[in-house]
Amino acid sequence: MGQQQGFFYPRTATGQASLIPSPPWSYSGDLLTVEYRTDPARVAELLPEPLSLAEEDPGAVALIWADWQSCSSSREELLDPVRSQYKECFVVVRCSFEGRTYSRCVYIWVDKDFAILRGLHQGYPKKLGSMWQTRPHPFAQAAPQIAVGGVFGATLAAGDRRLAEAVLTLREEVPSNGFVNGHPMAHHRVYPSIDGRGDAYAELIESAGASFEGGPAWSGDVELRLFDSPTEELSRLSVDEVIGGYYRQVGVTWNGGRTLAKLSE
Repeated sequence: MGQQQGFFYPRTATGQASLIPSPPWSYSGDLLTVEYRTDPARVAELLPEPLSLAEEDPGAVALIWADWQSCSSSREELLDPVRSQYKECFVVVRCSFEGRTYSRCVYIWVDKDFAILRGLHQGYPKKLGSMWQTRPHPFAQAAPQIAVGGVFGATLAAGDRRLAEAVLTLREEVPSNGFVNGHPMAHHRVYPSIDGRGDAYAELIESAGASFEGGPAWSGDVELRLFDSPTEELSRLSVDEVIGGYYRQVGVTWNGGRTLAKLSE
């Protein structure tokens, strides 16, 4: 029997078929963010032990659309765009662990299989979905500019049903594109036991970008609507009060994390 190669599934003799290469992974993209407040009890539902609600503004939520181009350290995916380009929409709340505030992704939808597998490694609860957002362009014939008056739309659907839609009109530059997604991530990585007896593997991990660059952040007037679905629970995080809407272009590199707590025996 020969030794198999590849960072993740499927592992083969050469490793060529592996769905994702080993980290580091780099991302460049456009982020449209809507922050709002919901009932903190709904956030608490999504925080398994040993996490608890953030002490400050515990009901704050960020719903973020992202249009990404990503690659490994070889950058070879950039010359084969089907392997590098994808879209996602994710929901972030804040939580507390041992007195420190963390961000946590509680829902996330993507449109490529390689993004799902990266999420399994990182602790993101990724599912397939359909995400669309208006793209900026320096020529205004059929695109907004990242400037005063630029208008951007975004939609999210999964399971053949629309889950969310937003419209953002840019007003001014601001120091950052929100505060909810501004901490290291606290995620659970789990693998259920094959015999049905709980989790064979479970841990709480911390991860953050190894490097980050960001363009000017813009805020503006935003409208957000959430919709019910028989297979999704996003609408349980109902919009009680809109905090703000933001647009920013960013670049980030991810290269691993650390274990905060081992949760399985």
